[in-house]
Amino acid sequence: MTDIIKLLPDSVANQIAAGEVVQRPASALKELIENAIDSGADKIQILIKDAGKSLIQVIDNGCGMSPTDARMCFERHATSKIRKAEDLFAIRTMGFRGEAMASIAAIAQVELKTQRLEDELGTYVRIEGSEIISQEPVSTMPGTSISVKNLFYNTPARRNFLKGNPVEIRHLNDEFQRVALANPDIFFTLHQDAIEVFHLPKGSLRQRITHLFGNAYNQKLVPVEETTSIIELKGYIGKPEFAKKTRGEQFFFVNNRFIKDPYLNHAVMNAFEEVLSADSYPLYVLFIEIDPSKIDINVHPTKTEIKYQDEKSIYAIIRSAVKRSLGRYNISPTLDFNQETGFSQMISPKAFEDIVPPAIAFNPDFNPFSSEKKEREIPFLRNSLQERKTLTKNWGSLYEIVQPDAQQSGLELDGNQQVEIGKQVFKSIGKQLFQLHNRFIISQIKSGFMLIDQQAAHERILFERFLEHLESRQGASQQSLFPQTVTLNTVDFELVKELLTDIQSLGFQIREFGKNTMIIEGVPADIGKNISELEILEHLLEGFKNNQSALKLNKRDSLARALARNTSIKSGQILSSEEMNLLIDELFACEMPNTSLSGKPVISTFTLEELLQRFEK
Repeated sequence: MTDIIKLLPDSVANQIAAGEVVQRPASALKELIENAIDSGADKIQILIKDAGKSLIQVIDNGCGMSPTDARMCFERHATSKIRKAEDLFAIRTMGFRGEAMASIAAIAQVELKTQRLEDELGTYVRIEGSEIISQEPVSTMPGTSISVKNLFYNTPARRNFLKGNPVEIRHLNDEFQRVALANPDIFFTLHQDAIEVFHLPKGSLRQRITHLFGNAYNQKLVPVEETTSIIELKGYIGKPEFAKKTRGEQFFFVNNRFIKDPYLNHAVMNAFEEVLSADSYPLYVLFIEIDPSKIDINVHPTKTEIKYQDEKSIYAIIRSAVKRSLGRYNISPTLDFNQETGFSQMISPKAFEDIVPPAIAFNPDFNPFSSEKKEREIPFLRNSLQERKTLTKNWGSLYEIVQPDAQQSGLELDGNQQVEIGKQVFKSIGKQLFQLHNRFIISQIKSGFMLIDQQAAHERILFERFLEHLESRQGASQQSLFPQTVTLNTVDFELVKELLTDIQSLGFQIREFGKNTMIIEGVPADIGKNISELEILEHLLEGFKNNQSALKLNKRDSLARALARNTSIKSGQILSSEEMNLLIDELFACEMPNTSLSGKPVISTFTLEELLQRFEK
């Protein structure tokens, strides 16, 4: 019997490894940028076409490579970062495995131009599917330029699994932002389809954050800084009032490497616990410097997971540092036992000679046992007694009770019956409803009464209405008197472009207006007037992203659900009898009136038998 175990060819092995290292165009971009950073570059240019499927080009002014290195960089496990196993615990570079370039070359057409500063000529290498097509000298600038064309051209199944261009562009922007945040001392530019999306000059971390997310973020940032024998922590956190309902602006970097760590994220959220609601997520960009020998980054192919020797101490340091920053900048309440500031604004300095002692006025002829009934005169009211008598003549009118609206009258009554509560008589007109704690609506039925959650009911009504608008693409719009200009960060701007057709179907009148800017000229007619156009759009995007990540809903359901939840009647809002009647009529016209968007009941019914049992009758 012949042997059945065979050694895989390098091309096949590289394609298998590419499945772990290069999952989408954003993965390839991340590896190429990290290699450019490791080369010592301080200027990196990125060109992308067709969401990275046709071209990803990274140009840097780093150290460059020799002709031999230019060829060797495409071999598996070929790296300049480590020499022996012990080096894994002293890693300061971004890459170290030597798998990325070999994996990319196995599933794409790659062109490499590189030259060292001391060389007169550079090297050009062209490789397709792990096969060297050509290698020759070339005249080029010092540094390295690498182009990845037609990603997954020889693995069509992988290419078919890629999402649409807007989705892939968002992933590309996410990876770019993480690398750009970690390296504010490097100049970056990013062009997508010949349009410059990012132009990030060198600067401080605060400047890099505002360049990436917008100038409005400058006022949201609170610095964090802590130095201990275990770690050095620095960065910024966002003020609680600017927290969002979805994740996406939380960044942890360990030795300048972006990581995803739920344990450390919990430390930050724990520090915000007293000043932030449980369903909100603050912005933070935090950098941890730690001895590489105390961590292990060789855990996952994407290198976004790290193991720590003393993670409990790191947790405690992060939590206390963030909490102290919140208190230091008067964001969370603190107590200062050395100074009482409550009276500081009430005391004004005055010269001693200007101080006049108070005068005491009294009536020496006053006899408390006198039988005469005279109006007692108080010195400072002596001149206003007549006026006081006039004002208090009709004092009883102040306590007259104004007849309330019909919605506060009681439960449902039939015909023109009357019910007496206290000394007030209420006359029923049609169907009588009662609002309980401005949160529930009580309506009488033959068998008892119904208790309706007003917010859940309105969410259900709006959700089904918005779904109908998305299907028919005929949502009614309410024109804005003054169009609003909205500037978004790059990721949200691309998301709006992706959803623009469906957003317009809901009733929005919105169009692009320059880089990362939209103009809102109209909003859906079903939305109340108490919310600004900017808040509506921001809440819509936040809710959509939350639904996509948590519930895995399709695009239209996510949009309708997000808009319904953010524009519905809220608990605590007072409703008139007409509004309550209309709400109930529209609720029972829905396809699923009994179920809220979260799957909980909207209506609870209580029978007379249940009430009688309560009173033991």
